[in-house]
Amino acid sequence: MPPRDSAWAVFRVFWRLGLTSFGGPVAHLGFFRAEFVARRRWLTEQAYADLVALCQFLPGPASSQVGMALGLLRAGYPGALAAWLGFTLPSALLLAALGAGLTGGDLSHPATQGALHGLKVAAVAVVAHAVWGMARSLCPGAVHRALMGLAATLALWQPSAWVPVGLVVLGACAGVAWLQPHDRTPAHRALAEPLSRHAPSARMGLVWLLLFAAGLVGLPWVAQQAFAPGGQALWLVLDAFYRTGALVFGGGHVVLPLLQAEVVAPGWVDSDTFLTGYAAAQAVPGPLFTLAAFLGAAMPGVLPAGVGAVAAVVGVFAPSFLLVAGALPFWADLRQRPLAQAALGGANAVVVGLLLAALVHPVATSALWPLAGTGVLANLPWWAMAAMAALATTALLRGQLPAWGLVAVCAGVGALLGSGQA
Repeated sequence: MPPRDSAWAVFRVFWRLGLTSFGGPVAHLGFFRAEFVARRRWLTEQAYADLVALCQFLPGPASSQVGMALGLLRAGYPGALAAWLGFTLPSALLLAALGAGLTGGDLSHPATQGALHGLKVAAVAVVAHAVWGMARSLCPGAVHRALMGLAATLALWQPSAWVPVGLVVLGACAGVAWLQPHDRTPAHRALAEPLSRHAPSARMGLVWLLLFAAGLVGLPWVAQQAFAPGGQALWLVLDAFYRTGALVFGGGHVVLPLLQAEVVAPGWVDSDTFLTGYAAAQAVPGPLFTLAAFLGAAMPGVLPAGVGAVAAVVGVFAPSFLLVAGALPFWADLRQRPLAQAALGGANAVVVGLLLAALVHPVATSALWPLAGTGVLANLPWWAMAAMAALATTALLRGQLPAWGLVAVCAGVGALLGSGQA
């Protein structure tokens, strides 16, 4: 067995998981449990459940945050960095390479255009599957469903980067006012057991939380200064992706509307490129937030591909580390408070509504119509694309294909259809 407190050992384990963990955040948590609870016995079932509960409560990518917490508790702060690098690098490198090639290559061939459109159809199926599954588990009552519908309506009516954040806050307030606390679990030893040697202290937790807040306040200010080291574009990108990582509740697919507002609205990437990257992110293992690597590499007019990819990935994941390190000392007590449970119920219902709005626009509106101005797939009616999306969604719902396999199939079908329209 590797040395108990070796950051290198942590990196090697998470690198293998980063290469093989397909299926999204819920599947990732299953991979982690099998590896660290059942196989390696780094921690108990109860301790692992507490880590998962903490990371579900925080904004950001839950599976990546669980990985960071495991690395932190196993090998200190170097272990947290090693866990994040190991789990993130495989998919980030693949998506960054795709983003750089997408902007520099020739995409005019009909088969290529068709494959890219097939990726967008796959994105419809993946997001629809996520909406269905999350609505079933997170919106069990009438109040939850009302919050979901209201959030979806408002997000479609007034799309902006800050509307989702405001809606999540309002959802949490509505949860406190109207929802009964649920899922009250008895107190248990949880995080204190075999890993307490490296657990951060409450004082250090406050330091990390202050740094998290400083990033939200300070990065926008630095980005607007003419003297900003490294150039204003670098700090604008860091600010945009840091804000997304800091304020997206629900993780995974819910990052879509916030990222779209941050990178499409200012013209850093176009909508087609954005959705292509989002669909491609389904076909790689590891966290969906590595979509940031694709987007950072796909905007050469803003930053060089390599610099943009690194800035976007660091920006979007930095809040996760700061929040995990900051909240870990306080979570065991907080999660048993009824008000926290009720607030989380309302916020989660809003999260589902935001994802539903993203499914309608831009995901479905872009995927169900032919590529504008290219002539590719121009003879196929919208309902043919809708039928393809419906079949793909059905395959996901029935478990007939994993998400990455579905993406490959849709890209292949799109390539064939594009070739036929040439």
